[in-house]
This record gives sequence, structure tokens and C-alpha cells, in this order.
Amino acid sequence: MQDKYQHTDIEKAAQDHWAQPLWNGSNAYRVTEDGSKPKYYACSMLPYPSGKLHMGHVRNYTINDMLARQLRMKGFNVLMPMGWDAFGLPAENAALKNGVPPAQWTFDNIAYMRKQMQSMGLAIDWSREIATCTPEYYKWNQWLFLKMLEKGIAYRKTQVVNWDPVDMTVLANEQVVDGKGWRTGAVVEKREIPGYYLNITQYASELLDHVQLGNDKATLNGWPDKVRLMQENWIGKSEGVRFAFTHTIADNTGALIGDGRMYVFTTRADTIMGVTFCAVAPEHPLALHAATNNPALRAFMDECKSGGTTEAELATQEKKGMATGLFVTHPLTGEQVAVWVGNYVLMSYGDGAVMGVPAHDERDFAFALKYALPIKQVVALADAPSAFSDQAWADWYGTKGPGIAVNSGKYDGLAFKAAVDAVVTDLAAKGLGEKKTTWRLRDWGVSRQRYWGTPIPIIHCEEHGAVPVPEKDLPVVLPLDCVPDGSGNPLNKHEGFHAGVVCPVCGKAARRETDTMDTFVDSSWYFMRYCDPTNTEAMVAGGADYWMPMDQYIGGIEHAILHLLYARFWTKVMRDMGLVKVDEPFTKLLTQGMVLNHIYSRRTEKGGKEYFWPHDVENVMDESGKVIGAKLIHAVGDLPVGTAIDYEGVGTMSKSKNNGVDPQDLIERYGADTARLYTMFTAPPEVTLEWNDAAVEGSYRFLKRVWAFGHKLSTMDLVAAGASVAGAGSLKDVDFGKPAKALRLEVHTVLKQVDYDYQRMQYNTVVSGAMKLLNALEGFKALDTPGAQVALIEGFSILLRCLYPATPHLAHTLWSELGYAAQLGDLLDTAWPTVDASALEQDEIEMVLQINGKLRGSVAVPSGASKEQIEALALACDTFVNFAAGAAPKKVIVVPGRLVNVVL
Repeated sequence: MQDKYQHTDIEKAAQDHWAQPLWNGSNAYRVTEDGSKPKYYACSMLPYPSGKLHMGHVRNYTINDMLARQLRMKGFNVLMPMGWDAFGLPAENAALKNGVPPAQWTFDNIAYMRKQMQSMGLAIDWSREIATCTPEYYKWNQWLFLKMLEKGIAYRKTQVVNWDPVDMTVLANEQVVDGKGWRTGAVVEKREIPGYYLNITQYASELLDHVQLGNDKATLNGWPDKVRLMQENWIGKSEGVRFAFTHTIADNTGALIGDGRMYVFTTRADTIMGVTFCAVAPEHPLALHAATNNPALRAFMDECKSGGTTEAELATQEKKGMATGLFVTHPLTGEQVAVWVGNYVLMSYGDGAVMGVPAHDERDFAFALKYALPIKQVVALADAPSAFSDQAWADWYGTKGPGIAVNSGKYDGLAFKAAVDAVVTDLAAKGLGEKKTTWRLRDWGVSRQRYWGTPIPIIHCEEHGAVPVPEKDLPVVLPLDCVPDGSGNPLNKHEGFHAGVVCPVCGKAARRETDTMDTFVDSSWYFMRYCDPTNTEAMVAGGADYWMPMDQYIGGIEHAILHLLYARFWTKVMRDMGLVKVDEPFTKLLTQGMVLNHIYSRRTEKGGKEYFWPHDVENVMDESGKVIGAKLIHAVGDLPVGTAIDYEGVGTMSKSKNNGVDPQDLIERYGADTARLYTMFTAPPEVTLEWNDAAVEGSYRFLKRVWAFGHKLSTMDLVAAGASVAGAGSLKDVDFGKPAKALRLEVHTVLKQVDYDYQRMQYNTVVSGAMKLLNALEGFKALDTPGAQVALIEGFSILLRCLYPATPHLAHTLWSELGYAAQLGDLLDTAWPTVDASALEQDEIEMVLQINGKLRGSVAVPSGASKEQIEALALACDTFVNFAAGAAPKKVIVVPGRLVNVVL
């Protein structure tokens, strides 16, 4: 055994060992369905193959790896797969920049990142690897999409999108910057184009019930409360009233627009008497009619088209409006209410119109002030009426406390529920309204006017319109030779993609659909494909029956809403089609914290910002130790040592801010085990981790200490202690002396805590426990008896097993070198250590000794001593005898197991 810790040699040898076909003719991590063992499916969210791993990946996968390795030692059949979320816009952007097909860029990145993962020693079953950009995978996206079409879950309708008139393509919301295309700078337009939607709202009630906090039907109790609340808010169930404002506005044919009704939805029907205006979306039929002979209004509506298309965007942008000159009739008062076009109203939400109640809605209040619209108070606080101001908003206007109707005629004095019920009764009597449940959740638009994605399996025929591709012709294969050039979707011009395509109905020449699917489709079911990755006959099969639902899912909080929601929806659709037997895909969820690092920058002469690597910088602190700036400790470009720069605090690691840490550099310098240990030790898995180079060094030093102690044991005669590694049961007859018993007490006490910490996935305290074990072993000097040697060797075997899931290479090598493997087998499948109850039993206990209530020392007593025996031992000990100097005790107070207080 080499005397120095050489991580490169150790890690290569261990990885070569695990790769050998030693386990039933396969490598160490290949698993199959095994009914004789309890199964455990632990999975990290699949990564996008961007080129290199980052420290967030290292942390995520190490959490998963620790879980998988420890549970395997506990007898579970554990699946830990990996794959690649390989479709998406970044590959197209790279193609634009580098002039290479997205396929080449993607597969090159996959190869490099797979190699990085393997260098980390992750217990991944690579036989189940999938890439979502392969026809073998996305064939099933297309197949299920066609099944959804048959069931009416998928359907086609027009959608409002962001359109870049220069690139001639649809832009994602995040690609619109200040109303302009991110690449061309062209003013973005809103356009209505046809696209495909999935009816997720059909499942809204079940999606909410299963996740909602406090709901008796909730099944996702293994999820963090904050994620459940985020899902609940996104689904957004609202109980309210849908009612109509009537009108006599006719189109150019003389027909009443909307049959003479403009519908709105409100959760605050108690404020209906406070309506002073209505606002409609620019695409609303009333707005379009009003703009026919109003150029100024038409121009304003065109301006609105350059705004956002999501609720989140509309919430932050400046609220603008213009009067249409049209009026609708209030359903209860008969008053005429002005109709405005508002840039904050979306046609795709509800009926594309809202009632304006400025006195009791903050957004409406600001809008009314801006355009000098009437503001009418109709709710007041019941217990403490306050003066209402039509110039300044106050929280209570929204009646966050108990409120009653005022200035509302027959409804005056009614509380919220009573007022709503009365209003609904009156609206229903007029045939103009009813109670209704609405959802914030909207159907999922899956059409993307981009190249690098799953082709939507539709053929367009001049005679028969949109026709599904026959199932026998799946998959519709995406050409791999396209290089996007910024002139729109290259599939539109790809002759091979459309060559020979005929209508499945009439056989006439036709064209393929060139839209591709939203990449959230790819990640909505990949975890099921891991269960049957090579099945060419079915989307999922027996593997999914065995492995699903997933026992533990691990990923970032940034995926807490859409990815998880779509995956839940997709699972329910597959269940209803008889493909799987589970209602929810993920039993438990852990959202790991981000990895942060310090950010340093300075303004350039041209006003830009230049960022600096932390290793080139030294902090400048004030007298209290607070960082107030920084300076260079190495010359950077033309900037000399000592140049003052700005300290921006800590933030997420980013290449653009020069504060990332390359995992590959870390592995080459310190080893994968150090990288793994550091990311686990520094913070609990769900908490953000602030990078600390000194702590990395500390982790490395700890591993060198473990190795050094193992080397020390290798120089000792282990034959006498060999029986210890067979487990606690064989140690009954070992004659342990007092020092050895003390060591075993400490070791098994720590093991008990470590075992508990593994169960709750608090891996930072697991590492702390391993450090305590090493300290105890290093401090044990009484090696003069066989029993003492047994205790030492047993203790080190427990340390290696506790440490193994975090640092598998080091632990595996020491386990083998010291002979443990010869007796217990490969560490990968060695049984998890159990706490020896007898080791926790103490022959003697130390009790605090007080004299006249003050601490004077301690006294050792037999663990089963009676009160009388404890008193006698306390009065006979040297500490008391010397202090009392012959004085007789007046009273002796014994607190069993804790202290003795002698009163003189």
C-alpha cells in the first residue's frame, strides 16, 4: 500500500474496477428488475448538454450518488440513471455562432460531459442512457401526441406569439428585450398563428388536489412546502362570478358583437357596484370594431402588440390604455360604462375583458388616476371605518380585513359572502351571470417555430387540412444537417424533409408540419423511459411497472413550476391511457441549493463592466471586518497589482461573471472525492453553498488524514483483529478493556447519528460524523491488547462505510488494501454497519460533582448504581474529601445519571 494519498492513481483504479464485468457479467452499476429486493429509484433532473459540467451539477449528482450507494448497502435494488435534455434553443444559437449543425454540437457536448460524470465516480447505470434528440426517444413523443389528438387532449387553434420580422421566427418571451428581438434588435410583433395545445386544464382539479397544502387528497407530502405552494399558486383555482355587460354594438353586417354581451370574470362580485370602466384586450372583438374608424386607437393597439404575452410580463410593464368610444350597460344599475383598450389585458385569459373597480383594485386604481376615471368606494372596513382617498392607495381598500358593502344600494351593510350571494342571485335572475370556478392555469401550447426539436407528426393537405401521420410511419425523423442562419426555421426550406410526402387520406402531394414540440415535452416523461430504455415496441413496459413511481427526485428550485407540473400532467395522461399505473411520478422531491461565489468587477472607460476571477483578487475590509472593496493581487491585462475593483457580493456561479469553478480543474488538482466531499460538507443539500477555496483545501487534508491512518493500520498485524469485520455479532466474546469500550461507545454513538442523518439526507452532518470518527480513531493509543486492536479495526471499517457514499474511490481502495474486502466482499455491496447496542452500554458513567451547588469535578459510578451507592462513592472520592477537610455533609442530592450535589 502506498504511503501517500495519490488521488489520480486511486480514482482511476477504482473506476476501472467498477467498470469490469464482475457483477453477473455486467459492470458494477447495471441494475435489473429484482422482485426479491425492495426497489429504490433515485434520479437527478437530466442536464442540458451545454458543454461542461458546473459545480451545481457536481452537487446535484453527488447528493444522488450518496443516496444510491448507501441504500444499495442497505439491501435495496437502486436505480440511478442519466440522460440528456438535448433539444432546445441553445443548440440553435451555437449553430448560428459557430456554423455547425446543432446535432454535431449537441453530441460532442454529450460525449464530453459523460466523460466528466464518469470521472466523478458516479454510480450511474449507463446502459439506460437516453438523449431526447434521438429518434428512438422522440418517436414516443410523437406517438403519444397522436394518441392525445385522438382523445381530444391535443388540439389545434391560433395562438398569440412574439414574431421577429427580420429573423422571420417566433421568439420565446425571454428573447424579447425591451420589446425587441434579442438578436436582430427588430421591434417584435404579436401575431396570431395556428399551433397545437395540450388540454392540461382538463386535469387542473386533480393536479391541485394532489399538491395542495392542507388538502385531504394531497399525496405529495414528500415535497417541500414551498414547491407545493408554487404549484398551487400557478394552477390558481379561483371561485368567482362570470357575468355579462350588455350592449347594442353591431358589426358591419348588423349582427350584435358577441350576441350583445361582453363577459368578465371576478372574484370580487361584492364590488360590482364600484365599476367605473371596463378594459378589453387589443384583440377583443369590441376593440377591433372600435379601431375600424379610429387610426389613433389602431396605432395604440399595434403598439400593444410589441408588449409581453405572459401574465408575468404584463404585471411589470407600464399600464397603458385608450378609450374606444364604446359603452356597455352595467347589468345591475343600467348605467353606461366606458370601454377602454388596456395593454395589461390578455385575450387568452378568460374572456379578454375585465371590470374596472379602481377603489378596490390597486392596478385599476393606478389606471384610473392616470386617465382621470371615476373612483367609487363600495367596501369599507366593518370594525374600523377609515377615510377613503381617491388620490392615494391604501392596503385596506382591497379589504384585507373584514369589510361590508357601502354605496351599493340594496347591498349596503352586507359582508363579503352575503354580498356575493345577493349579487349572483340578481345576476342569475336577469340571465346575465353565475358562479364559476376558473383557473390561472392555461392549456399548454407545445408548438415551436424552431428547428431543433421533436417534429410535430402532422401532414398538411390542401384538401384535407392538417392530417395526423400514420402510426406506422413514426418516427418523423428530424434532419441532422440543418444549420440555422437566422432566416427562419430551416425545415421550411429543407427539400428532403418534405420530399415524397403525401396526404394519408387522399394520397396527393402534401407538406410536413415544420413546427417542433416545446422541449418541456421531452423532459415530461424521460424518467419513465429510463425504466424501459431499449424497448422498441412500447413507450413504457414492465420496467415502469417495477420502478415507478420514482422514490426520490433531485433538482433545482428553478424547475419547481413548469417542468414538475408538465411531468405530473404527462403522467396522468399516460395513466388514463393505460400506459402506467401511478397517479404521480415523484414521491419525494429535494431541491438542492445553488452554488455561489464572490463577484468582482470594475467599470471600463467605455462604461462597460469587466469581471475578475476571485483567485486574482484580495478583499479590502473595514475595521469591523466587513468587505468594502477589493484589489488585484495579480496583474490582469494592463491592470497592475493593487488596482482597486468593486466587490458585488456573492451570486450564482457564471462564466460571464468569471466566478465559476471548473469541476474538471478541481478534480485534476484535488480529485473527485475532494470535490464530492466539499460540496456535501459545506452546507445541507437544500441550502445555498458559498464557495470557499480554503474549505476545499480542508476537505483534501481530511482525506489525506484518512489515507494516512489507513496506511498506519496496514503496517500493523491485523490477524488478531480479523474477526471484527464480520460484524458486531461476532464481538460478544471479545475482551475489551476500558479504553476500547470507550472507543466503541464513541464510534457507535456517532454511527447512530450518521445513520439517522443518511435517512434524512443531511449529508453535511454525515461528513461531520466521519470527521468525528477519524478524530476518535487517531486519538486512540491503547493498542496493547487484542481487544483494543479489534475495536480500532472495527472502528475504521465503520468509518470507511460511512464515508464511502461521499468518497467512494478512497474508501474502496482502503477497504481492499486493508483486507476488509477479503472477509466482507466488495465495499459496493457490503452491508451497511449496524449499531451495536452493547457498545452503547457503559459499565461506568461520569456524574457531575457539585459541592454547595458549585461545580467541583466529577465522580465515576457504576451504570446501575443505586442512590445510596452513588452517595457513598461521592463522599469517598478524593475531590470531596480534600474539599470538605473533615466537615460532615448535611445533605446529598442525587439527580440520576446527571449529578451529585453535596451540601456542607
